[in-house]
Amino acid sequence: MKSFSLIFSIILLCATIVKSQTTEAEKVLKSNNLDTLLGWKKGGLITIAFTQVSLSKWAAGGENSIAGNGFVNLFANLKQRKFAWDNNLDLGYGIIRQGDSEAPWIKSDDKIDFTSKYGQKANEHLFYAGLLNFKSQFNAGYAKPGDSIAISNFLSPGYILLAIGMDYKPNDNVSIFVSPITDKTTIVLDELLSNAGAFGVEEGKKMRTELGGYMKLLYKKDIKENITFGSRLELFANYLKFKTVKDVDVLWENVIAIKISKYISANITTTLIWDNDVDIAWTDVNDNAHFGPTTQFKEVLGIGFSYKF
Repeated sequence: MKSFSLIFSIILLCATIVKSQTTEAEKVLKSNNLDTLLGWKKGGLITIAFTQVSLSKWAAGGENSIAGNGFVNLFANLKQRKFAWDNNLDLGYGIIRQGDSEAPWIKSDDKIDFTSKYGQKANEHLFYAGLLNFKSQFNAGYAKPGDSIAISNFLSPGYILLAIGMDYKPNDNVSIFVSPITDKTTIVLDELLSNAGAFGVEEGKKMRTELGGYMKLLYKKDIKENITFGSRLELFANYLKFKTVKDVDVLWENVIAIKISKYISANITTTLIWDNDVDIAWTDVNDNAHFGPTTQFKEVLGIGFSYKF
């Protein structure tokens, strides 16, 4: 019996040692796998597309036109065991001219959008996070071709958003950032626009500050090997002004990117904006004129040169 007990004890001890070694090996393997994902990840996408139409004695009618648009997306993300720092810059610009060579060029797209988000790990998928966002455009925009008075310009408007909250990342495809403490500053440096009280600033003022709640949802998914879908939804509500759903600022952007070949791609982008502080001249289905807030929608389809790095 003593021999049996001794043999059993030795077997049990060996099993314990092997299990301990296996557990340690698994921990080392997981740690090594995690280390390969840590550090900086940088890259970007550049897309340039052109369209040209030339008509001569064309029975169906129409006008000559030439258009071009470009899009640049740059990112630099740092991931460590206890924190993550994500930086993203989106730039877009497009122009179009209809008619003869004397016709004016018209802007069809104009965007500057920079976001920097820092998160300190609370648990595996949850981060204490702070976010900085800046939005504006490159140059002046006009209501109609040939107008001399701009309805927008660089930093007119410009938006700076500072938010502190929580960021939930269940996987690499989803991010849900919620902030109960958010400062949104609207900048209108153009004197004519600020004197008119454009974009929600008081007449004669160049800045407006709002305190409210903010939510940002990001989703990205490779539908197929050469097709990627991305969606971004931003919601902001001013605590002092919020009464109904109409008082919530909405920015919803969707992008479908289709890789045709190594350097040729197609991109479809839709952008929906609702801002109760932005007055726009528009007409309804009965051709009645209005001036006030309304749903803004933009769709851009581009096929052309694309370089990803």
